[in-house]
Amino acid sequence: MRKIMVVEDEEAIREVIALNLRMAGYEVSEAGSAEQALALFDQSYDVAILDVMLPGMSGFSLCETLRRDSSAVGIIILSAKTLETDKIRGLSIGADDYMTKPFSVSELLARVDALVRRVARSAGGDAAPETDGRMVSGSFVLDQKSRVLYKNGKPIDLTQVEFQIMELFFANSGGALVREKILEGVWGENYYGDVKIVDVNIRRLRMKVEDEPSSPRHILTVWGYGYRWNG
Repeated sequence: MRKIMVVEDEEAIREVIALNLRMAGYEVSEAGSAEQALALFDQSYDVAILDVMLPGMSGFSLCETLRRDSSAVGIIILSAKTLETDKIRGLSIGADDYMTKPFSVSELLARVDALVRRVARSAGGDAAPETDGRMVSGSFVLDQKSRVLYKNGKPIDLTQVEFQIMELFFANSGGALVREKILEGVWGENYYGDVKIVDVNIRRLRMKVEDEPSSPRHILTVWGYGYRWNG
């Protein structure tokens, strides 16, 4: 059974989310603060749903801490903060998705389901990997068994979303990918969110794979269209 952590200080909201997740078949843990969440958290959780406005440590700080502890856990930020800068901040520090309050429970469940599938996915992309489960592009190696990207033999720690974007790039090396193609390939065709989530994750990836992120050589922008991978 997949494990979900719900971190929300408003008990009524937390109970509604937890109840619906349990009815959907998930094992759910609840926390009213970031400190309680950190005491509960371990590597067995598949997804964490985080409110931003928490007593004590904020949801943003909790997101950063969880992401440092685990690149595998899926993180959804659920917040009353609706400004674009808040959304970009949440995605930039490691969240996989960002929903604003008030929210639809059915939409939240759909996003949790999609994120759980991404976290559980062992392979992706449009082309079959090499027989040893490794995809090679220039000085980069994408190991689909260990879910690790190597650059010149050195491992680069990626989130599950970042890894799946790299799988798409490797499978379409040299070809331009429109943002909507990346969105559909990683977040699913029924994703409700903004295509800007692609741009935020691309910026985060560039910080990890490029020698000079401000002058990228590998993840290239195709203006007015999307991105192209150059190994």
